[in-house]
Amino acid sequence: MYKGRNGGSRNHGGRTGAGAVPGRRKSTSGRSVRLWAVSLLAWMLAGIIGISGFMAVRVSAAPEDPALEAAAEAAKAEEAAKAAAREDALGEGQEGADRMPPDSQAEDMPKEPEKEPVIVIDPGHGGMDDGCVRDGIREKDINLQIAQLVSEKLTRLGYPVRLTRQEDVYVSKEDRVEEANQEEALIYVSIHQNSCEDTGAVGIETWYDGNDVFRNSGRLARLINQETAKSTGAVERELVGESDLCVTTKTNMPACLIETGFLTNPNERGLLVDGEYQDKIAEGIAAGIDLYFHPKTMYLTFDDGPSEKNTDIILDILKERNVTATFFVIGEYVRKHPKTARRIAEEGHTVGIHCDVHDYDVLYQSADSYIEDFERAYDSVREIMGVEARLFRFPGGSVNAYNKEVCQEIVERMEEKGYIYFDWNASLEDAGGQRTPEELIACARETSLDRKKVVLLAHDRVEATAQCLGSLIESFPDYQMKPLTTYIEPIQFRRFWEKSTFNLHFFLTPYRSGGYNRKRQSLIISRS
Repeated sequence: MYKGRNGGSRNHGGRTGAGAVPGRRKSTSGRSVRLWAVSLLAWMLAGIIGISGFMAVRVSAAPEDPALEAAAEAAKAEEAAKAAAREDALGEGQEGADRMPPDSQAEDMPKEPEKEPVIVIDPGHGGMDDGCVRDGIREKDINLQIAQLVSEKLTRLGYPVRLTRQEDVYVSKEDRVEEANQEEALIYVSIHQNSCEDTGAVGIETWYDGNDVFRNSGRLARLINQETAKSTGAVERELVGESDLCVTTKTNMPACLIETGFLTNPNERGLLVDGEYQDKIAEGIAAGIDLYFHPKTMYLTFDDGPSEKNTDIILDILKERNVTATFFVIGEYVRKHPKTARRIAEEGHTVGIHCDVHDYDVLYQSADSYIEDFERAYDSVREIMGVEARLFRFPGGSVNAYNKEVCQEIVERMEEKGYIYFDWNASLEDAGGQRTPEELIACARETSLDRKKVVLLAHDRVEATAQCLGSLIESFPDYQMKPLTTYIEPIQFRRFWEKSTFNLHFFLTPYRSGGYNRKRQSLIISRS
């Protein structure tokens, strides 16, 4: 009777007759048991591994969001196809490159297109982040409206612009900054609206990272704050340089954040939702940005030095600010303060001749007396400062009450020798009287009249001038400071007078005491 494989095996393999060997049978039976146990353990282990693997596959294959997983898989497939295409292209290119001379390989290799540097305009908030909300008016909406206007104006000026958001969506501050850094943006301007518990608070306020001296964010902030206040007539509040905001501190490029008004102020809130007022805000921001990239030019000029103390203070400030100026020196003071005189030349400033002795009566007796004085000063400058000066400035300017009879002859003879004279078209008005540093800066701003080219008169013997110089430079962020050279078209009173129907002498009456007449129309002239 067939009893199955096990039964047959046992019967067939076991000896039951007289020839059986009891010891061998016992050994065979023990080995069979052990083999069976090992086999059972192996099957159990395989089962556990299989179950674990199956579970692992099930966990990794179970998406949190099936639609998202499908989109991700599609994106992966598309990227894989692109990578394969790139690899094929590179393979073909390499095969061809292997057959090319080494010099031609670099020329024929595909080049990545250069990135176009952009201006990033950041409409703050967006999406689920409303920003400040008052009477149903949301900050995020106003920010976007103004940013779009700024973008349009800058685009018309020829600037490439990118908005961090173009609709009502949420983008984290970190993502906005990271993208701007990756594309190596030129500047970053974030637009916001302000709020305050005091509903009377009004005006424009601009923030920047004042601790960073390398990105020039302070100048960008000043320009945008200044020009926006000018275009809107709004209150120009303080610049805040203690900003630790993400958009001002984490950006690699010059950056600032402008609060264009207070939504918490009822009157200003009404303006901020008005389309015409928003356009004025955008006009100011765009103008500030344009001036940042295309500043006007100012030539700082200092007469009557070098002095014992103030000239060195001025030189320290200029060096710290990386500004180069022009010094019209007096020969007797060059001899008296040779160390300071040499420092002027050594630090790269332009050196011109003012005179040797600042005495109008002696100086303007005749053309000969003027030229003799000039030559003494010239020799001192050459010997002590190592400069062969080509520029000069008349004490009192080229048109004054003392040189009426001799100025034309002086000009002709000096120009024949190759010298060029410079007057000025703006002034600190620091030559006479006692003015505070704040008053001097106000005079400079008032007399510059936003000209594209300004030659500013100052005197490095005046203590208040030295005291205000740092603030003066900061007060003109719309200007780049340069030294005079022989290649610049000079500002000259007489040239203006020849083209003008006005009597220039009405505006200029220098006093022997060193004072000056403050009457002025289109020209601002003070005694030098």
